[in-house]
Amino acid sequence: MPSHPILSPFALGRRQALTVLAGGAASTVLGGHHFNQAWAASGSESNASGSSNMAIDLTGGLPVEREYFYGEKPGPEVRDAANVWLEEENGAFAMRIGIEHVAEEWDTPELWLDIAFPDGRVISGREYGAGGSPFDADGKPTIKRCGPLRYHCIEPFKHWKITFDPHAVRELTAQQLIDQAIPDEPPMRETAFEIDYYPAVPPLISGTLTSASREAMSGEQGTFISPRYEQLCRAEGWLSLDGDRQDFSGQILRIKRQGVRKFEGFWGHCWMSALFPSGRGFGVNTFPPRDDGKPTFNEGFIFDGSGALIPARAVEIPWMERLYASGEPIKLVLETADGRRETIEGETFINCRSVTNNTVMPENWPIVQQAHARYRWDDEEATGMIERSTFAEKMKL
Repeated sequence: MPSHPILSPFALGRRQALTVLAGGAASTVLGGHHFNQAWAASGSESNASGSSNMAIDLTGGLPVEREYFYGEKPGPEVRDAANVWLEEENGAFAMRIGIEHVAEEWDTPELWLDIAFPDGRVISGREYGAGGSPFDADGKPTIKRCGPLRYHCIEPFKHWKITFDPHAVRELTAQQLIDQAIPDEPPMRETAFEIDYYPAVPPLISGTLTSASREAMSGEQGTFISPRYEQLCRAEGWLSLDGDRQDFSGQILRIKRQGVRKFEGFWGHCWMSALFPSGRGFGVNTFPPRDDGKPTFNEGFIFDGSGALIPARAVEIPWMERLYASGEPIKLVLETADGRRETIEGETFINCRSVTNNTVMPENWPIVQQAHARYRWDDEEATGMIERSTFAEKMKL
């Protein structure tokens, strides 16, 4: 789902040291620094407690070519998109950054940007921009560009980079987004950033974890999701607003989508994910119960810090019933096939109601809200994402 931005000054977050084995040599990783060495390692690694873990297959069995973009215009309605959700490690700010590139608008892909702050400010951009060549110096289609925004796959499943050249972006507030009261002439902020991010968890390939999710993915519900995978990553970078530059570390959920995506008939969802300091993580995407009582898509995972994703399903879900600007309590319970249950609780620190601006959505389209939260899982805390949608008539507005 698309999203929106917010803006605000932020402080440098705390940095946590991890010791890893990369290529057989131990190295200390501070905050997000040198995660290219840490998380790209295909051998064994040590967690923060010093215990040895199984290798992490960061490809999930996918070929490196899945990391590439299309080298030429695809067939009708085919989408070639890249998106990330980023949370600064202490919740000082959060970002949603995306390029939606469909065949019918191949020369002018669409940029989605939200930089959101706990005080309610949102730097929010929606515009079309020039695409440019996807090919790098080696002739591989590793680049996706839209105006000032550029994605670059440095090394498949190991290192990606996003750059955003200085560009004026409007400043809104979370409450303006809730009220759909967008000023005709909002304040503009010169925005620039650079982010390096490094996969840390095996990718979730949508509709592959369980027989139930495979069956749902093969039908109409799969057309709403489209062929895609998502992956939790560590990140480091800098953000500049009106010339005030700050470095940061954080977490990213990246999404790479290639294929046809349908919107007609979509009735809502709840999508959540986070990566914790120890290396544990979780994710889930599920649709609300259907009026006809038929099964709905419900696919999640638990990651214990090593090995593979453990398939799970959501059994307690924080469906969206109200529109908050921030401070919304949320609780998720995931259950594995063997009956293991994990409870993740938290509270959003910024919520942004989605506005499309340029994209025409179906007439009967649910309200969509992207939010960022501080999560608690046992004795650990982390920042992460949550996106939900619900029909207006089913909400307490």
